[in-house]
Amino acid sequence: MDALEHLAQKNGITLIEDAAQAIGAEYKQKRAGSMARAGSFSFFPSKNLGGFGDGGMITTRDRQLCERLRSLRVHGSTRKYYHDAIGYNSRLDALQAAILRVKLRHLETWSAARGRNATRYRELFAQADVPVTVPIAAPYQNRHVWNQFVIRCPRRDALRKHLADNGVGTEVYYPIPLHMQPCFAELGYKPGDFAVSEHLAEEALALPVYPELSAEEIEHVGGLIAGFYRGRA
Repeated sequence: MDALEHLAQKNGITLIEDAAQAIGAEYKQKRAGSMARAGSFSFFPSKNLGGFGDGGMITTRDRQLCERLRSLRVHGSTRKYYHDAIGYNSRLDALQAAILRVKLRHLETWSAARGRNATRYRELFAQADVPVTVPIAAPYQNRHVWNQFVIRCPRRDALRKHLADNGVGTEVYYPIPLHMQPCFAELGYKPGDFAVSEHLAEEALALPVYPELSAEEIEHVGGLIAGFYRGRA
Protein backbone atom coordinates (compact mmCIF):
# COMPACT_ATOMS: atom_id res chain seq x y z
CA MET A 1 0.00 0.00 0.00
CA ASP A 2 2.88 2.41 0.61
CA ALA A 3 3.99 2.13 -3.00
CA LEU A 4 0.42 2.49 -4.27
CA GLU A 5 -0.19 5.53 -2.08
CA HIS A 6 3.01 7.15 -3.36
CA LEU A 7 2.08 6.43 -6.97
CA ALA A 8 -1.47 7.76 -6.49
CA GLN A 9 -0.32 10.97 -4.82
CA LYS A 10 2.38 11.56 -7.42
CA ASN A 11 -0.12 11.30 -10.27
CA GLY A 12 -3.17 12.83 -8.64
CA ILE A 13 -5.10 9.55 -8.59
CA THR A 14 -7.73 8.71 -5.98
CA LEU A 15 -6.85 5.43 -4.26
CA ILE A 16 -9.69 3.06 -3.36
CA GLU A 17 -9.22 -0.22 -1.49
CA ASP A 18 -11.04 -3.31 -2.71
CA ALA A 19 -11.21 -5.01 0.69
CA ALA A 20 -14.10 -7.33 -0.21
CA GLN A 21 -12.38 -10.41 1.23
CA ALA A 22 -10.07 -8.72 3.71
CA ILE A 23 -12.14 -7.52 6.65
CA GLY A 24 -9.86 -7.57 9.71
CA ALA A 25 -6.64 -7.92 7.70
CA GLU A 26 -3.77 -5.58 8.63
CA TYR A 27 -0.89 -3.91 6.80
CA LYS A 28 1.73 -2.20 8.97
CA GLN A 29 -0.71 -2.05 11.89
CA LYS A 30 -3.44 -0.50 9.70
CA ARG A 31 -6.70 -2.29 8.99
CA ALA A 32 -7.89 -3.00 5.46
CA GLY A 33 -10.37 -0.35 4.42
CA SER A 34 -8.70 2.45 6.41
CA MET A 35 -5.70 3.29 4.23
CA ALA A 36 -7.15 4.96 1.14
CA ARG A 37 -9.75 7.62 0.43
CA ALA A 38 -12.36 4.87 0.55
CA GLY A 39 -12.53 1.12 1.09
CA SER A 40 -15.19 -1.33 -0.06
CA PHE A 41 -16.29 -4.52 1.69
CA SER A 42 -18.54 -7.37 0.62
CA PHE A 43 -21.02 -9.10 2.91
CA PHE A 44 -21.78 -11.89 0.45
CA PRO A 45 -22.57 -15.06 2.47
CA SER A 46 -19.23 -16.74 1.68
CA LYS A 47 -17.14 -13.83 3.02
CA ASN A 48 -15.54 -13.84 6.48
CA LEU A 49 -18.36 -11.57 7.63
CA GLY A 50 -21.29 -12.69 5.51
CA GLY A 51 -24.95 -11.81 5.58
CA PHE A 52 -27.93 -13.88 4.49
CA GLY A 53 -27.77 -12.40 1.00
CA ASP A 54 -25.98 -9.69 -0.96
CA GLY A 55 -24.72 -6.60 0.81
CA GLY A 56 -21.67 -4.44 1.33
CA MET A 57 -20.12 -1.42 3.00
CA ILE A 58 -17.95 1.54 2.07
CA THR A 59 -15.59 3.13 4.61
CA THR A 60 -14.12 6.63 4.37
CA ARG A 61 -12.79 9.46 6.52
CA ASP A 62 -13.78 12.03 3.89
CA ARG A 63 -17.01 13.64 5.18
CA GLN A 64 -17.85 15.18 1.80
CA LEU A 65 -17.42 11.86 0.04
CA CYS A 66 -19.45 10.15 2.77
CA GLU A 67 -22.41 12.45 2.18
CA ARG A 68 -22.12 11.92 -1.57
CA LEU A 69 -22.17 8.15 -1.12
CA ARG A 70 -25.13 8.31 1.26
CA SER A 71 -27.01 10.18 -1.43
CA LEU A 72 -26.02 7.91 -4.31
CA ARG A 73 -27.14 4.76 -2.49
CA VAL A 74 -30.71 6.08 -2.33
CA HIS A 75 -31.30 7.33 -5.88
CA GLY A 76 -29.15 10.46 -5.45
CA SER A 77 -31.49 11.87 -2.82
CA THR A 78 -30.86 13.77 0.40
CA ARG A 79 -34.53 14.75 0.82
CA LYS A 80 -37.40 12.37 0.14
CA TYR A 81 -38.62 12.63 -3.45
CA TYR A 82 -35.91 15.19 -4.39
CA HIS A 83 -33.05 13.81 -6.47
CA ASP A 84 -29.87 15.83 -6.90
CA ALA A 85 -28.08 13.18 -8.95
CA ILE A 86 -28.79 9.90 -10.73
CA GLY A 87 -28.05 7.30 -8.10
CA TYR A 88 -28.82 3.69 -7.21
CA ASN A 89 -30.98 1.61 -4.93
CA SER A 90 -28.11 0.20 -2.88
CA ARG A 91 -29.33 0.34 0.69
CA LEU A 92 -28.42 -2.48 3.06
CA ASP A 93 -31.79 -3.77 4.21
CA ALA A 94 -32.61 -4.01 7.90
CA LEU A 95 -32.62 -7.82 7.99
CA GLN A 96 -29.07 -8.03 6.61
CA ALA A 97 -27.91 -5.31 8.99
CA ALA A 98 -29.39 -7.16 11.97
CA ILE A 99 -27.70 -10.42 11.00
CA LEU A 100 -24.35 -8.73 10.39
CA ARG A 101 -24.53 -6.84 13.67
CA VAL A 102 -24.79 -10.12 15.57
CA LYS A 103 -22.10 -11.86 13.54
CA LEU A 104 -19.70 -8.91 13.86
CA ARG A 105 -19.27 -9.73 17.56
CA HIS A 106 -17.70 -13.06 16.57
CA LEU A 107 -15.50 -11.86 13.70
CA GLU A 108 -12.26 -11.65 15.69
CA THR A 109 -12.71 -15.18 17.04
CA TRP A 110 -13.47 -16.52 13.56
CA SER A 111 -10.46 -14.75 12.07
CA ALA A 112 -8.18 -16.29 14.69
CA ALA A 113 -9.61 -19.75 13.94
CA ARG A 114 -8.97 -19.30 10.22
CA GLY A 115 -5.38 -18.36 11.05
CA ARG A 116 -4.92 -21.52 13.13
CA ASN A 117 -6.37 -23.64 10.33
CA ALA A 118 -4.01 -22.11 7.77
CA THR A 119 -1.03 -22.75 10.06
CA ARG A 120 -2.04 -26.38 10.55
CA TYR A 121 -2.34 -26.93 6.79
CA ARG A 122 1.15 -25.55 6.25
CA GLU A 123 2.55 -27.79 8.99
CA LEU A 124 0.90 -30.89 7.51
CA PHE A 125 2.12 -30.23 3.99
CA ALA A 126 5.66 -29.57 5.20
CA GLN A 127 5.67 -32.88 7.08
CA ALA A 128 4.15 -34.83 4.19
CA ASP A 129 6.67 -33.55 1.61
CA VAL A 130 4.11 -33.32 -1.19
CA PRO A 131 4.40 -31.18 -4.37
CA VAL A 132 2.07 -28.53 -3.03
CA THR A 133 2.86 -24.82 -2.76
CA VAL A 134 1.08 -23.25 0.20
CA PRO A 135 0.21 -19.58 0.68
CA ILE A 136 2.40 -17.64 3.08
CA ALA A 137 1.55 -14.17 4.34
CA ALA A 138 3.95 -11.52 3.05
CA PRO A 139 6.35 -9.93 5.58
CA TYR A 140 4.48 -6.60 5.48
CA GLN A 141 1.18 -8.26 6.40
CA ASN A 142 0.65 -8.01 10.13
CA ARG A 143 -2.49 -10.07 9.87
CA HIS A 144 -3.90 -12.34 7.18
CA VAL A 145 -7.56 -13.29 7.61
CA TRP A 146 -7.61 -16.25 5.21
CA ASN A 147 -10.87 -15.78 3.37
CA GLN A 148 -9.46 -18.60 1.25
CA PHE A 149 -6.59 -21.06 1.63
CA VAL A 150 -5.39 -21.56 -1.94
CA ILE A 151 -2.66 -24.04 -2.76
CA ARG A 152 -0.83 -24.61 -6.04
CA CYS A 153 -0.73 -28.25 -7.02
CA PRO A 154 0.05 -30.37 -10.08
CA ARG A 155 -2.79 -32.49 -11.53
CA ARG A 156 -5.19 -30.09 -9.87
CA ASP A 157 -8.38 -31.35 -11.49
CA ALA A 158 -7.61 -34.99 -10.65
CA LEU A 159 -6.81 -34.03 -7.06
CA ARG A 160 -10.03 -32.06 -6.81
CA LYS A 161 -12.03 -35.07 -8.00
CA HIS A 162 -10.24 -37.30 -5.50
CA LEU A 163 -11.14 -34.93 -2.66
CA ALA A 164 -14.75 -34.64 -3.84
CA ASP A 165 -15.03 -38.44 -4.02
CA ASN A 166 -14.02 -38.49 -0.36
CA GLY A 167 -16.48 -35.83 0.74
CA VAL A 168 -14.18 -32.78 0.72
CA GLY A 169 -15.47 -29.71 -1.07
CA THR A 170 -13.01 -27.40 -2.84
CA GLU A 171 -13.20 -24.48 -5.26
CA VAL A 172 -11.16 -23.04 -8.12
CA TYR A 173 -10.73 -19.23 -8.00
CA TYR A 174 -10.54 -18.48 -10.96
CA PRO A 175 -10.31 -21.03 -13.80
CA ILE A 176 -10.02 -18.56 -16.70
CA PRO A 177 -7.53 -15.66 -16.65
CA LEU A 178 -8.93 -12.26 -17.58
CA HIS A 179 -7.09 -12.03 -20.89
CA MET A 180 -8.77 -15.28 -22.00
CA GLN A 181 -12.30 -14.21 -21.09
CA PRO A 182 -14.71 -13.83 -24.06
CA CYS A 183 -15.55 -10.27 -22.99
CA PHE A 184 -11.93 -9.24 -23.69
CA ALA A 185 -11.57 -11.14 -26.97
CA GLU A 186 -11.37 -7.86 -28.88
CA LEU A 187 -8.03 -7.13 -27.21
CA GLY A 188 -6.52 -9.95 -29.24
CA TYR A 189 -4.69 -11.88 -26.54
CA LYS A 190 -3.94 -15.56 -27.09
CA PRO A 191 -2.81 -18.48 -24.91
CA GLY A 192 0.75 -17.92 -23.76
CA ASP A 193 0.61 -14.12 -23.67
CA PHE A 194 0.34 -14.15 -19.87
CA ALA A 195 1.92 -17.47 -19.07
CA VAL A 196 2.15 -16.97 -15.30
CA SER A 197 -1.56 -16.19 -14.98
CA GLU A 198 -2.42 -19.19 -17.13
CA HIS A 199 -0.17 -21.48 -15.10
CA LEU A 200 -1.68 -20.32 -11.82
CA ALA A 201 -5.20 -20.79 -13.17
CA GLU A 202 -4.34 -24.41 -13.94
CA GLU A 203 -2.88 -25.16 -10.48
CA ALA A 204 -4.86 -23.10 -7.94
CA LEU A 205 -7.17 -24.97 -5.57
CA ALA A 206 -8.94 -23.53 -2.52
CA LEU A 207 -9.22 -25.90 0.44
CA PRO A 208 -11.73 -25.63 3.30
CA VAL A 209 -10.51 -23.13 5.91
CA TYR A 210 -13.73 -21.96 7.61
CA PRO A 211 -13.55 -21.31 11.38
CA GLU A 212 -15.60 -24.36 12.45
CA LEU A 213 -13.19 -26.77 10.75
CA SER A 214 -11.74 -29.17 13.32
CA ALA A 215 -8.11 -30.26 13.58
CA GLU A 216 -9.18 -33.80 12.70
CA GLU A 217 -10.91 -32.60 9.54
CA ILE A 218 -7.84 -30.64 8.46
CA GLU A 219 -5.66 -33.71 9.02
CA HIS A 220 -8.14 -35.75 6.99
CA VAL A 221 -7.82 -33.33 4.07
CA GLY A 222 -4.04 -33.33 4.39
CA GLY A 223 -3.96 -37.12 4.48
CA LEU A 224 -6.10 -37.40 1.35
CA ILE A 225 -3.79 -35.05 -0.53
CA ALA A 226 -0.67 -36.87 0.67
CA GLY A 227 -2.18 -40.21 -0.34
CA PHE A 228 -3.07 -38.86 -3.78
CA TYR A 229 0.50 -37.82 -4.53
CA ARG A 230 1.93 -41.02 -3.11
CA GLY A 231 -0.14 -43.02 -5.55
CA ARG A 232 -2.71 -44.31 -3.10
CA ALA A 233 -5.64 -42.46 -4.67
